[in-house]
Amino acid sequence: MPELDPADQQFARDLDRAHVFHSWSAQGALDPLVFAGGSGARLWDFEGNSFLDMSSQLVNVNIGYQHPKVVEAIKAQADVLTTIDPKHANLARGRAAQLIVEKANLAGAGFEKVFFTNGGADANENAIRLARLYTGRDTVLSAYRSYHGNTGAAIVATGDWRRVPNQYARGHVHFFGPYLYRSEFWATTPEEESERALHHLERVVQAEGPDTIAAILIETVPGTAGILVPPPGYLEGVRELATRYGIVLIADEVMAGFGRTGEWFAHQGFGITPDLITFAKGVNSGYVPMGGVIIPPAIAHHFDERVFPGGLTYSGHPLAAASVVATIEAMTDEGIVENAKRIGQEAIGPAIEKLAADHPDVVGEVRGLGCFWAIELVTDAASRTPLPDAVMGQIKSALLARGVLPFVQNNRIHVVPPLIVTEDDITEAFHAYNAVLSEVAALV
Repeated sequence: MPELDPADQQFARDLDRAHVFHSWSAQGALDPLVFAGGSGARLWDFEGNSFLDMSSQLVNVNIGYQHPKVVEAIKAQADVLTTIDPKHANLARGRAAQLIVEKANLAGAGFEKVFFTNGGADANENAIRLARLYTGRDTVLSAYRSYHGNTGAAIVATGDWRRVPNQYARGHVHFFGPYLYRSEFWATTPEEESERALHHLERVVQAEGPDTIAAILIETVPGTAGILVPPPGYLEGVRELATRYGIVLIADEVMAGFGRTGEWFAHQGFGITPDLITFAKGVNSGYVPMGGVIIPPAIAHHFDERVFPGGLTYSGHPLAAASVVATIEAMTDEGIVENAKRIGQEAIGPAIEKLAADHPDVVGEVRGLGCFWAIELVTDAASRTPLPDAVMGQIKSALLARGVLPFVQNNRIHVVPPLIVTEDDITEAFHAYNAVLSEVAALV
């Protein structure tokens, strides 16, 4: 930890409150955390307090903070060329696209090109545009329990409350995806949930008119909505429906991709191939803004003689592209994706199951894979009533007081650390979770 000035803690907070307008927030009562720096899986503030990051910020710092190879690559690219018009070719951008396509093709899928964006929202925006132009259709189906970003079509494709004040885009229809713990289909087994959710989706397709539907947009493993690992057969069934009705299947891998589930892309763990893949976040751990759409030959070559009506000033920005190359190379060389799978199987999985067994009155369900897990908290096991927001706020504060930076969403704690975490890190985090849930159990 470098030498820090404690006075900068309050100065940073005062500047923020005076001049920064925050996302998804009522501005008046905000009291943001202040961080001065980080390394690996830890952050610290100007007062010297250290925090084990179990949030990866917005589930994007997959490679951890200040990875030396990525930092050095950004510096080296800055010495050569800091920016370039997207219409020109650039070595860093081309190499980044090549490596991304290689990882997408690990299962032999045959993807060919990458359209670069600035993040996940505009990746989904442009995937929708590609699907509509390729099919000549308009409607996009997406799940109610989903988040796809905060731009025109992406926010309306989103299923949660954030779409409601933002519904300015056309042609969006929602459906219920599988979620056995709170089943919409009166299912009692994963197999029933999968079968009934697929039946529901096909009926939506039929009712809307298959010839009007351009795309089914799904998070391979819905993240913000609760890390809802799909039951056996569901994704295969969605793939079959899309193929049968000539619909483009878009896999939103913005959060689940680049190692988060223990695979380079989450869909590879379920044995399916989507038509388009959107990505961002873990592709370079957010060191420089970057996202994109991975495109197969059939859709890419549809635009060989037809103009694609989309573009961004910073598409494939050289600094971002260089960080992507360094990230993918470091993750490959250091076995970081493999570490995520191993940590999930050998450390997080057993620890989270023990936590559930030790706190049956407040832990309703645990679920996940890789470094992508959720602890769903309830007032009692029988009613499954979500733990109130006020109590969840107390949980967040209590974890921070124990030096753990949590990801708290609705009535859930998402266990989503950087993919470089160790068994000792997980032991430390779950010691804090256990202590805090013991306190909570006495309150509810």
